[in-house]
Amino acid sequence: MPGYTTRLLTVRLGGRNYRIRALSDLQQFADPTGQAQRAGISSSLWSLFGQVWPSGKVLAEAMSNFDVEGKRILELGCGLGLSSLVLADRGADVVASDHHPLAESFLAYNAGLNDLPAVTYRDLPWAVPDETLGRFDLIIGSDILYERDHATQIAAMMQRHAQPAAELLITDPGRGNSGPFTRAMALQGYEVTEQRSRFDEKDTEPFRGRLLSYRRGSPNGSAVSLPE
Repeated sequence: MPGYTTRLLTVRLGGRNYRIRALSDLQQFADPTGQAQRAGISSSLWSLFGQVWPSGKVLAEAMSNFDVEGKRILELGCGLGLSSLVLADRGADVVASDHHPLAESFLAYNAGLNDLPAVTYRDLPWAVPDETLGRFDLIIGSDILYERDHATQIAAMMQRHAQPAAELLITDPGRGNSGPFTRAMALQGYEVTEQRSRFDEKDTEPFRGRLLSYRRGSPNGSAVSLPE
């Protein structure tokens, strides 16, 4: 036994059903070698990567019809990798990244469950520069502004890894940390647009959840369609 239990979910994205292995619940925790502790992941946060969250589904749905031709794409904080799996299914050039010790194995397993090619994965702590990663045309992330200091860290990531003409797409459930990030991105020459959306069936208008698009230069892109 690995020290945690899992379940199989069916998630419909872009008109296709994906089979996803997820943790059974938020009570799961296993860190026998101390790898998560060394990565700064506490027992209370450990299981968050292994769930299918509304913000992750909204981003993956957006990726099902986004213009990705000719783009190098990076997913930040991929977790179970919904968006990266959708992009791999479309033949996109995508790199999934996270810092959880199980993210890579769950991503590989879920790719296999859906008969998809292996998705390139990088262990990427946001505060540690990685000169080998290179630059990307499109960077995406779901609910990655959930702590106040993440705005500074991700803005620095954009400086290191975004092409001169680039786009960043973030699904934000409305935690209130996007303001400082938007100001930091403006200093780098990005303009922001937002599309509000229902993140789950309980949401009522005006929706707090939204897709934030930060663009600099003229990246080739298409309008994103989110669920009503």
